This record gives sequence, C-alpha cells and structure tokens, in this order.
Amino acid sequence: MDLPLTFDFFFGVLLFLLLRWLALLYNLLSFPRLKPLPTPQGASVSLLVPARNEAENLRQNLPRLLRQGALEVLVLDDLSEDETARVAEEVGGKNHPSFRLIPGKPLPKNWKGKNWACWQLAKEAKGEILVFTDADVAWEDGALGGILAGLRKWPFLSALPRQEVANPLTAAVVPFVMGGLFSFLPHPYLQRLRVANGQVLAIRRDLYFALGGHEAVKGEILEDVALARKAPTYRLVLGTALFRARMYPTYREAVEGFGKNFLDIHLKNPAILLGSAFYHLALYTLPWLFGRLDLGLLGLGERLLVQVALGEAWWPSLFTPLAPVLLLPIYLRALLPGKKWKGRPTM
Repeated sequence: MDLPLTFDFFFGVLLFLLLRWLALLYNLLSFPRLKPLPTPQGASVSLLVPARNEAENLRQNLPRLLRQGALEVLVLDDLSEDETARVAEEVGGKNHPSFRLIPGKPLPKNWKGKNWACWQLAKEAKGEILVFTDADVAWEDGALGGILAGLRKWPFLSALPRQEVANPLTAAVVPFVMGGLFSFLPHPYLQRLRVANGQVLAIRRDLYFALGGHEAVKGEILEDVALARKAPTYRLVLGTALFRARMYPTYREAVEGFGKNFLDIHLKNPAILLGSAFYHLALYTLPWLFGRLDLGLLGLGERLLVQVALGEAWWPSLFTPLAPVLLLPIYLRALLPGKKWKGRPTM
C-alpha cells in the first residue's frame, strides 16, 4: 500500500470514527432512560419468561422477578433438556401465588422457537400489560415501576440492559456488539429503523393482540424488530439502571448465539455482512497494525466512553483492537447453513 493510498484510507477511517463520536455524544445527552420506581399497587402486569434450558439462569433471576409486584409471573418451559421446569417450580412454586409454570407445546411448522414460546405465554397471560423478558436478565428492585412509568408515555417499548461478561473472550465480543449500538447512530435514527431488544419488551395487551402478537412474526429471527415495525408507536430506551444481562457464558456460545442473528441484523444480505466485518476491522484493528496510534486511541476512547455511559465495566474496552478479529468466526457462522440454538435448528 503506497503512502497516498494509505493516507486516503485512514482519512476515511478518521471520518467514520468522528461520526461515531458525534452519535455517541448525541445519545449521551438525548437517549431516553428508565429509572427505578416503586411498582404501583394493583398493577395489572404479566411478566413472561420463555425458558429453554435455562435452569441456572432461573435459579438466579426468577426470585428477582417475583419481587417486582406484578399480577403474575409466568415461565414457559420450552421442552427443555435440563432441569428448567424443576428449578422454576422449586423457586417460584413456594409461597408465590402469582407464579405459574406452563409446559410448552411442540414447535409447529414455520415458527421460530422463541416466538412460539412467547405466543403461548401471551395467550395464557391475564395482565393488561405484557412484559417479555429473557431468563438471563436480572431485574433490579424498582425495575417494573420504571417500565410502567415508560409505558405511560409509550404503549410499546424495549429496553437495553447493562451487559455483564464472564471471561476475557466474551468481554471482547459481547460489549462490543451490544454497546456498539449506542455510538452507531443517533437515537432518532435508531427509532426510525425500529431497532429493538427482545431481552426486555413491554407492550400494552390490546396493542399486542391488535398487531397480531408473535404469531404475526412467527418466522422471524429478529422478532423484536419485526414486531416494533408493525407498531404505530414504539420507543427504544436505556434500561441499564433496571436490568443486567449475562448473555453468553462462553465464547463458543457467543459465536453460535450471535451467528444465528448476524445475517438478519445485516438485512439478510451477505455483502452488507462482509462490509460490516471490514468496517469494524478498518476502524478498530487496522490503525494499530499500521502504526496509526492516534486513530487507534480514538476508537478505543469511543468504546471506553460507551462502556462508562452504559454503566458497564470499563476494562472490556481494552479489547477493542482484538474484538473485530474475534467477530470473524461469528460473521462466518452467519453465512453457513445448519445453525442451531439450544439444540434446535434456527433455519
């Protein structure tokens, strides 16, 4: 690579990094945030947890859900191969009349597993507000009150939790992917794209069924985005003060988990997917390899500020130069057939 071409390339890198910094600074000032609040007495809320092979997560997080003061907490055992049902009954079945364990039915043709589980939960729910939450999300005290305050403004919202990591490899990948949204585009553009997060999804019951619920998006991998795009009113909010999530305990699970979603995230277009891989390598890895420490530190600083802004540990940002390299197996997995998740095909 000759000097003029190198200069032009890294000038482009600088421009893209500056755009990310501008988006980040805008979102620091303007991204709507939920705050913990007491749950109003008599709140007609159903907390709905689809659970497949989630025994350990339920052991840790189900007690937090039961403390929220909801009308009911429903856990659907989606034909788990571990002790999900036993653990859920053990934790929730004692002195918690609001708790119900629902045995899941076999997956019908043309449905994705989570969508089918959520649809079964919604049909069993009695609350006027439905809150879908993953089993690996830990709810802080006051989380439900915070959601209800948000729903007084918007009838449908999803919240971004604070991400926790278990080891250096997942620390390099999970915050990079999940936190990258915060500096990718200003919040109004994320809204227009209907970016959503199915880890915490809250919607008024009447609107949910008017939209067709999960049945209307039964074949979608990104069911949260698909449902948000059907809604006339929707809001993406920061829930980092209310929720924390530990998505993937191991790097291998991160490759499988993100790998099943990445092609859909990139509009089901392999060219856009590969362009994303090059984009992240160019912004965060190549400056270090070509001695452009100024650009390397600019990218590292952006990711450090994202971590701090989201209330997450700062140290995963130190892996920023390595993260795009560790994402390469995920991009590859996204392009290959035969993807599975929790023992079930995703295609």
